[in-house]
Amino acid sequence: MTAPTGPTASATTSATAFATSTTPTASTAPTTPNASTAATPDVDVLHYSAFTTRPDGGNPAGVVLDAAAVADDDAAMTAIAARVGYSETAFITERDETARRYRLRYFSPLAEVAFCGHATIATAVALAERDGPGELVFDTASGEIRVATTADGDGPPRATLTSVPTRSRPADPDTELEPTLAALGWSADDLDPALPPHVAFAGNDHLVLAAATRERLADLDYDFDALDAVMRRRGWTTVHLVWREPADGSAESMAFHARDPFPVGGVVEDPATGAAAAAFGGYLRVLGLVGGRTRIRIRQGEDMGRPSDLLLDITPDDPRARVSGQAVPIPRNGR
Repeated sequence: MTAPTGPTASATTSATAFATSTTPTASTAPTTPNASTAATPDVDVLHYSAFTTRPDGGNPAGVVLDAAAVADDDAAMTAIAARVGYSETAFITERDETARRYRLRYFSPLAEVAFCGHATIATAVALAERDGPGELVFDTASGEIRVATTADGDGPPRATLTSVPTRSRPADPDTELEPTLAALGWSADDLDPALPPHVAFAGNDHLVLAAATRERLADLDYDFDALDAVMRRRGWTTVHLVWREPADGSAESMAFHARDPFPVGGVVEDPATGAAAAAFGGYLRVLGLVGGRTRIRIRQGEDMGRPSDLLLDITPDDPRARVSGQAVPIPRNGR
């Protein structure tokens, strides 16, 4: 990826910082789900917010259901993603409508991303609204992603993606953990000793850091350029910051709050990160915290004014993770 533009070297990850990054809020999003916002002919960009039932919550994504006109033009897709301005825009570049199988590519405003969870959920919901619910298969740079879509009564469709096999390993204290903590302005005492730092994978690599308190997670003011540099050296897509809610006594359920700085995409913070959630599922499995089929509820985006709800399902005998959420079109807002 090229160097990000926009945020300053020290960016406060708040709703204001989100609005001034390359990702617009719902109030500044492009106009209508059916309007083309790209200069490229014959390419219509839909606008959805994923992991929410409200357009002003969740994580916005651009969705191009027919990108045949730009399928071989990476520069054009990058330019379209930059014009849309969301953290990612998804492009269907090949299709088999009968089999409901699609080639799906993802672009941030800066470059291609191998896998993006929220844009996958948004694309699946857009297809379900157009063609009806059912099973979908997306061929991505990270591998095959199967998605089940269902209609939830009068609400928006729900999509459940099944990740590629996950993996997780301890973070190196010197080359990975120390420079990341310095960029975040955190100390080792800010971490939860029960949840050690790991680098987890579910299509992309993410550094997982668990905060010891909810207050530590909420007070996020990091050095954008320094964290960007560490992440580029290590090949991470986001830093997945979590805080575990006190246990309710159920072994089959856990709840976390999460935040995901995304400077390598030119974005201060992602309000809902499905790829990181899937990787986090692999992390929990490797730590032995999954005794049976376990559902994890992840609340993200709350501290930046775009609350998002992700459901993560994992089992001890399956290295894949399943991430579920709803998505809604972002309506015309007069821009």
